[in-house]
Amino acid sequence: MVVAGLCRLLARRGVKVAPFKAQNMSNNSAVTVEGGEIGRAQAVQARAAGLEPSVRFNPILLKPGSDRSSQLVVRGRVAATVRAADYLTHRDRLAAVVNDELASLRTEFDAVICEGAGSPAEINLRATDLANMGLARAGGLPVVLVGDIDRGGLLAHLFGTVAILDPADQALIAGFLVNKFRGDATLLEPGLRQLAALTDRPSYGVLPYAQELWLDTEDSVSVLAGRVVGIPQPPVGSQSLRVGAIRLPRISNSTDIEALAAEPGVQVRWIDDAADAVGLDLLVLPGSKSTVADLDWLRARGLAEAIEAHARRGGVTLGICGGFQMLCRRIEDPVESGRAAVPGLGLLDAEIEFVAEKTLALHREPLSGYEIHHGRLGTSAAADWAGIGLCAPGRPVYGTHWHGVLDNNAFRRGWLTEVAAAAGRDGFVVAEDTDVPARRDAQLDRMADLLEEHADVTALLALLDGPPPVRATVSTGLRR
Repeated sequence: MVVAGLCRLLARRGVKVAPFKAQNMSNNSAVTVEGGEIGRAQAVQARAAGLEPSVRFNPILLKPGSDRSSQLVVRGRVAATVRAADYLTHRDRLAAVVNDELASLRTEFDAVICEGAGSPAEINLRATDLANMGLARAGGLPVVLVGDIDRGGLLAHLFGTVAILDPADQALIAGFLVNKFRGDATLLEPGLRQLAALTDRPSYGVLPYAQELWLDTEDSVSVLAGRVVGIPQPPVGSQSLRVGAIRLPRISNSTDIEALAAEPGVQVRWIDDAADAVGLDLLVLPGSKSTVADLDWLRARGLAEAIEAHARRGGVTLGICGGFQMLCRRIEDPVESGRAAVPGLGLLDAEIEFVAEKTLALHREPLSGYEIHHGRLGTSAAADWAGIGLCAPGRPVYGTHWHGVLDNNAFRRGWLTEVAAAAGRDGFVVAEDTDVPARRDAQLDRMADLLEEHADVTALLALLDGPPPVRATVSTGLRR
């Protein structure tokens, strides 16, 4: 969000700016203008900069399929499936890709704002690091450490991060930025002064916690952090819609759910227990990086039976991408799970076959949306749904491979009206003025405003001129 805010701030000032993240690890991805895929965060940052999403902004993407392996996406295309222990063998080749792409962007744009990944203090991973100090050293980039004070222990984290780095890495650390502060910032000032004295590095500002910044979550970590999606708003009519979205272990593109939560009177919660599926008006199965494995998880948790019971009661069901595939009669998957003829939930009369070549599609007209999936629709007797998917004749079960379709305001409003009618919520009224794309833009402007108001923007932008001045080396006093 800080990178997105800086991109929007600079774009508002007429600066030609681009975002960059050398390597992202996320199952929340987006399709680019070249027909590739990048991390969702870089697509949002590109929007902040007034640009279309491009594979140039995130040349390496890791999409975890399990705790030990990830799909490796290079310049938008699947290159391999890699294990963490084997990643060192790819490092030199990937470093060349990253450095070439960044060098190209720097010749084309006035400013490139690079987002790190995790923490630069993960010294056990320094040899393979491409996104933090490895990138900074290769490009001679000044580095600002952004600390999330909402997690606690911030001053120790900032000091310890600098101290544990090698002197050559430390030399590129320009200073600190505090994020998500609650309360009176003057109480933090003595600590920041002491931090400056200990590290010989300044703090560039203290950004306050802003509750409204919740759209476009980076990955499943934020999904796992809480149950309520968004900020519930009172209904326009006399009734609300109760929505449950299943929190799959390998969930992907969870941002689809956020468009529903943006609507007044639509109460959205993440659920992972069969008991939570009772009494819902709408049940959503989101995308998954490992469809068959997550389908097994649904059955083991009793959620498969709960989904089927919900449909039998006449409740509305929506499956998106992997969730859509789970709703079908059968799945043939020699690609992700290596299993054939896996029975689906059978709520849609269709079959899915996984193929090695991933479908990557960006749709603009008449509806906007995008597709990222290995599964392809085979034989089907289900009915067409709005040209974007399938529906079950005679009952409200819907499925689509399209992500982002609920961002289409008119489509979302019309479909929610159908959902309310099917659920018997005659008192639910769809708001006429909810504009999800505009809300996304408003949040980017809000982040830029927070930086303008609470950070030393002049000092931050001065870093665009080159590496920070050489500062004293910081030591913990521990032997390495």
